[in-house]
Amino acid sequence: MSLLGQKTKADFLEWDKMKTLILKLERDGDYKFSLLIATGSYVGLRISDLLQLRWNQLLNQRVLIVTEKKTGKERSITINPELQEVLQRLFIKLDAKETDLMFANRFGNKSLSVQYVNSKLKEIAKKYNITTRLSTHSFRKTLGRRVWEVNEYSEQALLLLSQLFNHSSISTTKIYLGIREQEISNLYLSV
Repeated sequence: MSLLGQKTKADFLEWDKMKTLILKLERDGDYKFSLLIATGSYVGLRISDLLQLRWNQLLNQRVLIVTEKKTGKERSITINPELQEVLQRLFIKLDAKETDLMFANRFGNKSLSVQYVNSKLKEIAKKYNITTRLSTHSFRKTLGRRVWEVNEYSEQALLLLSQLFNHSSISTTKIYLGIREQEISNLYLSV
């Protein structure tokens, strides 16, 4: 829960900046958050589902099958080969077991809390001079903006993303990804 008057809207990370951040975190030994940002940005799950993942669900797998906590719907997510490379490296560096939670707390018996993750993301943003408002929701938005960009900013991409995010309309997806805000800003610039 946020404090009264506090801005809580999360932004997306540009794809190249996200990939660079993953490598910097890995270089600096922050393997768990390198893994969290990579996994979250490539699969686009809500944080409640992301934090419950176990290594054996993704490592050396082609597809991740998850029942979403919020919607109760089953999702099948193809695992990107670039993510698989990150998973392979960090599995070894974290000295993990395949049945372990990927995002376990320091005691290894529970997943990280959403509050802790958000706090740590603020520290990461400050440390690496990221001006984007990072939060656990940034991962899904990063994936969404990347899909939209790769598909040449098409309405078809927005339609698919609205299905992926379980939004009721393309309009909702545009608002979610900050596209509507960008379009309105561009309207003022076009006058």
